[in-house]
Amino acid sequence: MGDDLGDDWWKHEDASEAEEETEQEKDPAEKAKTKPEKRKRVTEKNPKAKKKKNNEQKECIIPQKKETEDQQSAKPQRKRKRKKKTITDVLATSEPKPGCATDLQELIIQYFSDKRSVIELEELKLQNSCFLSSNDLTHTLSSYLKQVCPKWAKIQKQHTEKSSVVILIVCSSALRTIELIKQLTAFKGEARAAKLFAKHIKMEEQVKLLQKGITHIGVGTPGRISALIEKEGLNLQALRYLVVDWNWRDQKLRRMVDIPEIKLDFMKLLESGVLAACKEDKVKIGLF
Repeated sequence: MGDDLGDDWWKHEDASEAEEETEQEKDPAEKAKTKPEKRKRVTEKNPKAKKKKNNEQKECIIPQKKETEDQQSAKPQRKRKRKKKTITDVLATSEPKPGCATDLQELIIQYFSDKRSVIELEELKLQNSCFLSSNDLTHTLSSYLKQVCPKWAKIQKQHTEKSSVVILIVCSSALRTIELIKQLTAFKGEARAAKLFAKHIKMEEQVKLLQKGITHIGVGTPGRISALIEKEGLNLQALRYLVVDWNWRDQKLRRMVDIPEIKLDFMKLLESGVLAACKEDKVKIGLF
């Protein structure tokens, strides 16, 4: 026979089976070892993917900024508006000019131009004889009144009417009223001067003071003076001189007629009978 019967063939079969078993046992162990390596590789790939995504997002954002910059540069730039010059700016660089009769005439016509007809505006015009000589910025109040009213001592004695004054001085504020009354000491002599302003003084108290004694000079604001005339606490029967504190300026370099509220009150005062008395040659107006 070709086969060697002397060999133990069954032993070889047992050995081959044992080798196959050992190989099968080794395979799962090796597979178990290789699995975590694959997981590690997966975890290592994730941050790279995130970095790529972040880079892509950044790349998308950058061109948007450039577009906005381009749009801003393409937009027309707005021109800066120049600040309008105020009264203080103009007057700070210019020399003060004394007021005159034509200034008051122009102010009256300008104020009433949209409130009166052409015929009525003509009636409002005052003649030059209605005005006293204006202050040339060299006078104090006392020296100015001495110039325009040289016979004051005689006029003062002749005045005997209550609730009326001979000289009415119109100014812009209560503080200015007190200043002007102090400046009157060299002129008024024994004459009595009254404060006619609204600050800290009630209307009723002022009416009683005017009714009690004879008052020669009244100094105050146009608002309170016109209110006293309306309530008949003050009348214009003895009035001969209306002096307007025209040239004085406040801290903002505004005159009395530059302040809208005071200008309105002053026009009401002129309408309350002053302009009519001027036309009848009973009252004269002076710009101090």
